[in-house]
Amino acid sequence: MGRIWAWARILGGAGILVFLLWKLGTGAFLDGLRVIDGPALALAFTIGVATTVFSAWRWCLVARGLGLRLSFRTAVADYYKALFLNAALPGGVLGDVDRAVQHGRDEGDVAKSVRAVVLERTAGQLVLIVVGVTVLFTVPSPVLDVIRQHGLTAAVIVGSLVLAGAVLTLAFRRLRQGGSRVASAVRTGVAEIRSGLLARRNWPIVTLASVVVLVGHLATFVVAARAAGSTASLTRLAPLMLLALLAMSLPLNIGGWGPREAVTAWAFGAAGLSATQGLTTAVVYGVFAFVAALPGALVVLARATSRVRTAAAVRLAAPVSPAIPYVAPALAPAAPAPAPVAPEMLLGRELARAGA
Repeated sequence: MGRIWAWARILGGAGILVFLLWKLGTGAFLDGLRVIDGPALALAFTIGVATTVFSAWRWCLVARGLGLRLSFRTAVADYYKALFLNAALPGGVLGDVDRAVQHGRDEGDVAKSVRAVVLERTAGQLVLIVVGVTVLFTVPSPVLDVIRQHGLTAAVIVGSLVLAGAVLTLAFRRLRQGGSRVASAVRTGVAEIRSGLLARRNWPIVTLASVVVLVGHLATFVVAARAAGSTASLTRLAPLMLLALLAMSLPLNIGGWGPREAVTAWAFGAAGLSATQGLTTAVVYGVFAFVAALPGALVVLARATSRVRTAAAVRLAAPVSPAIPYVAPALAPAAPAPAPVAPEMLLGRELARAGA
């Protein structure tokens, strides 16, 4: 089932990209490569360093809140590796799976490490959703126009979401009171959310780190839009960029490519800007994100080299001993047989024992 889902994600992202190529041509994609210059690339890379450092810091806080050990230096290296694998491999989540499993093996608890990574990513998504929904419902944008034109539909959707949230909350409360395995899992999850995200010493810093990461992503989008030739104001661009970031979280992409390009092209076109320019902006952002993740390739290479050197050192320290021919042990000489005793002597001994 997992393999089918992975292929569905890849085919979905590929289908979106093929549709964009059919509708807008290859010019927007090629322009996304041509318009990038050195200063813009350096600025995007610097922003990427800041977002990665704060993301790793957030991961450290959540993991330590769950009782796992994770040094900041290790977290930064593992996060860079995860970003590179996410960008280089299809699916967009294999890097996060790798850092969760590797950290879990080091700590002896893979399940808890996986939950720590899930909570860390969830914290970032919650901040993005809260900020995104607030901006999209208040700042003029194509999304706000759609909401105004279809207010009743929007109200029904919001009401359904609130109702679903209430039902889930009641269901979780009942499960927590039960004694089944599912109830135990729910209790464990709620306890880890409290200790990893909602603890008094954690939630302000986790929220701050998530806000800084979101601002970094938005700043990278602004640099990409300027490189693509957009002169629109930040107020006009902000809703479009937040909508693109929300689209990136959809599970239909190839290393982040797919929904981001489609939504950005639609949003730019609906906002009175060029759809081609929107697609070019998304392509530039994708290139910036990949370049910002390239230090992860160095982490992968350095760790692979270290493993090879360690294996070579072990072989040198403990060389294989030459084969020693097997020699059967010599049999011990048999004990000499007792000398025969004459019948007369035996008879004399018996008479002596009888007192004769």
